[in-house]
This record gives sequence, structure tokens and C-alpha cells, in this order.
Amino acid sequence: MKAFLRAFSILHALMAALFALAAVGLILVAGKIGFGVLAGDIDLGAAERIIEAMGVLAAAVVALQIAQTIAEEEVVRDAHVSGPTRVRRFLSRFLVVVVVALAIEALVATFRAHEDSAQLVHVAAVVGAIGALLAGWGVFVHLNRSAEELEPEAMQEAKSEDSKLK
Repeated sequence: MKAFLRAFSILHALMAALFALAAVGLILVAGKIGFGVLAGDIDLGAAERIIEAMGVLAAAVVALQIAQTIAEEEVVRDAHVSGPTRVRRFLSRFLVVVVVALAIEALVATFRAHEDSAQLVHVAAVVGAIGALLAGWGVFVHLNRSAEELEPEAMQEAKSEDSKLK
């Protein structure tokens, strides 16, 4: 069984490395877009391309955060997400990045909607989805806190694992 769990750690490390490589690729794409804007005319189109580069960078942040979360939780700590504290910590780290990335994408879509106002319906849907995601996350954290109070030893165990990262 230990060999089986070790194989999972190796696969998680590989996935984390691939997410990190994807983040580097997205950073390079965003940099190319940004430098292309600086080399050309500075106008409203340039602003849209810069905001598009920000959206690509937001995707890079998501990929990098996922890589870091996988590496820390599954490889370094070797903690399997099972207790309420670990679940909350894992989901919170992931959701904060997703919410920020979606908000930046909504900003990019808002700027693009200047050309086609019919796109504002889609922007409003994304903003509504972000709000629903935040509300659901808040309810989850609130309910999860109650579960954590029932298992204080799990909270202490999760905190003690943080020393592996220092």
C-alpha cells in the first residue's frame, strides 16, 4: 500500500510541475502581448490588449497556485485531504485564485463589450456566477468552521504540518 501511495505522490509532483510549466508559458504569452502593445500605437485597442494580457496572467496565477497547492498538500505535507480543516484550507486556496481570475476575465469582457453591447449579458452572467461562488464559499467556510470545532485535534494536526513548509 505504501508503494501505491508513493506512486500517487510522484504523480502529484508531476502534475504540479506541468501546471508550473503551463504558468510559465502563459507568462511568456502575456509578456509578448504586453511588449507588442508597447511597440505599437497607444490607443483604446492597446488598452484592450493590455487587459487581455492581464487575463492571461490571471490564468498563469491560477496555474501556479494550483501547482503550489498540489505540491504543498500532496507532496511536501503528504496530507490527504480528508478532515474538515484540510478541506477548507485546500478549497480556500483554490477558490481565491479562481474568483480573482474570473473577476479579471469579467473585466476583460466588459472592455470588449464596448464594441458589442450584446456581450454585456454574458459579462453579467460571469459577474453573477462570481457572486454565487463567493456566497457559496462563505456558506461552506461557515459550516466547515462548525465541523472543525467538533474535531480540534484535526486543526492542531493541520497546523503542525505547516512546519514542513518552513
